[in-house]
Amino acid sequence: MRVPVPGWLVLMLVLLTVQLEDVVEACSCAPAHPQQAFCYSDIVIRAKVSGEKIVSPDSHPHLKMIQYEVKLIKMFKGFEKVKDIQYVYTPVFSSLCGVKLDASNKVQYLLSGRMGSDGKVSIGLCDFIEPWDNLSMSQKKNLNQRYEMGCDCRISSCYSLPCSTNAENECLWTDWLTDKSLNGEQAKEYACIKRSDGSCSWYRGGPPPEKEFMDISDP
Repeated sequence: MRVPVPGWLVLMLVLLTVQLEDVVEACSCAPAHPQQAFCYSDIVIRAKVSGEKIVSPDSHPHLKMIQYEVKLIKMFKGFEKVKDIQYVYTPVFSSLCGVKLDASNKVQYLLSGRMGSDGKVSIGLCDFIEPWDNLSMSQKKNLNQRYEMGCDCRISSCYSLPCSTNAENECLWTDWLTDKSLNGEQAKEYACIKRSDGSCSWYRGGPPPEKEFMDISDP
């Protein structure tokens, strides 16, 4: 015997299904300062993308990935894991955090990502990926050493007042508060670096830090 289902219940089930599909299909990334993205990554390189093709991993034959062929220009992080990188992989769909790159061999990129147990490097929308020419001069310098010097520091986002640091090894990231953008002055120009006393503070450009710090623990 069939039991009649009220129309309002059918409508609710349809709406719930649509909402769940939206959640599943969305790629969500937590805001990250470039230094955080650098520190979280296994591999950080400067490279050109010279080719692309669709492949399926042996372990997941139904999953489609883009295999980008890259020409390594410089490696900033990952020396201990690999000496050279020929390919990086990303999901085909942006809903799965796949990233689309120019594969014409004309654009230099900063690429960061994770290395799997199979030795393959995966990249995605949540990683630090930018055309090299879009980076500020300070960001390019910070990639060489300063970001890594601050990987023991903690960068905390500040979106509204009041906010303050909770530990000496913490830097407040206030770009959203001051510029309404996550790509403001601190993201473009500053690195959070550990000092000799174990505390951390923002530092902008130049030689290794001595006294020129940007202290904004009390906005």
